[in-house]
Amino acid sequence: MGNNVWFRPFVWIDYRLALLFAVIIPLILLIWAFVQKADSIQRLLIIYWRVASLLAITIYLMIGGFGVSFISGLMARILIPVSLWFWVDLNDDVEYQASGSLKLIFTSWRWAVSVYSALSAIAFVPFLGCAFSANASTSPYCSVWFEAPLLFREYFHANSKPAFLGFLGVVGLIIYVLYLTYFVLIKLGKQGRSATQQ
Repeated sequence: MGNNVWFRPFVWIDYRLALLFAVIIPLILLIWAFVQKADSIQRLLIIYWRVASLLAITIYLMIGGFGVSFISGLMARILIPVSLWFWVDLNDDVEYQASGSLKLIFTSWRWAVSVYSALSAIAFVPFLGCAFSANASTSPYCSVWFEAPLLFREYFHANSKPAFLGFLGVVGLIIYVLYLTYFVLIKLGKQGRSATQQ
């Protein structure tokens, strides 16, 4: 699938960068923050993981061959940096806490993943048309994005059918959209840009 498109290596580079910046590094940072009892960094990373779960949902939607995965993929790239910089109180706590290795690496990662997400979102925009294409799963231009998710399925869900995994992605997306709607329409009005205010 998609072997004849010139940008195929860049798509795979994007998936590898996403694995590094969006999964491996923040997971290490979260464990480190728990060990160091760095509450503000810990809280910010928990918020990050809630938002970044849209990336995992997107992978399952792509396994199922759903065009909506292109919209969720773009939204994830936009929401991730927003979630990392939106909270005024957590930004202040991180800024004014004692300097150390954790703070330095966390701050470096926060900037790096924000820049990566922004550039990745810009590069992903031309593929939004795939979300509305009837032959997205067969068109080389669109299907190249399905290759990595299908490889993920071979490694971790070899005995599961793509349709079932896609269905899980749809259920996950519905729950995600409902929670995001509730947050934007109700919770955000009550707590504003404070992550600690209930």
